[in-house]
Amino acid sequence: MSKSIRLLIADDHAIMREGLKQMFVFADDLQVMAEAESGATALDRLQQGDIDLLLLDMNMPGLSGVDMISRIRSQYPQQKILVLSLHDEPEVALQTIRAGANGYLCKVCSLETLLGAIRRVASGARFLDPQIAERIALGNPGPGQHPYHGVLTERELEVLRLFAGGSSVTQIAEMLTISSKTVSTHKARLMDKMGFSSSVEIIRYAVRQQLIE
Repeated sequence: MSKSIRLLIADDHAIMREGLKQMFVFADDLQVMAEAESGATALDRLQQGDIDLLLLDMNMPGLSGVDMISRIRSQYPQQKILVLSLHDEPEVALQTIRAGANGYLCKVCSLETLLGAIRRVASGARFLDPQIAERIALGNPGPGQHPYHGVLTERELEVLRLFAGGSSVTQIAEMLTISSKTVSTHKARLMDKMGFSSSVEIIRYAVRQQLIE
């Protein structure tokens, strides 16, 4: 029997916490260890070190949002964090990923999607709500907002263009006269900032944004 994923549910709405616990009863590989109604309570509970994944609401009394994520990442660098939020704006999702969250999911998602996200993040991978990921890949930030690649440094954008254009890590290193390791680091950082989980998403975004010919 595989090891259960030990969860901490942090949400200031009791009905939300109870609803999640009821849904997880039918998942044999999930175990709700504790719940928290505030950021401070969640931080205190994480001290025990027995939580595999924190299911975190973005808006709670006191410490919350990206500040909460940054605090957790500082105190517990290895802690897996999956944000479950009402906000479906890509910029909000990307901010949480940049702050250190391992995944972001909207509360209107299906149970199947939620369970899949929990298992993916617990395994060490990243997860971004499919609808938000699609909007980012299509380069559709919304009225009055800047393109998502505006968060990248000049060198990261250069690596994105070259990679999307078909160049390998080794080829990019030669063109930019930097090491392959540095290229890989730039690629990893731009993927984190943009919320990409695969190389295909980099290419799709670059094509949509006309960053490559």
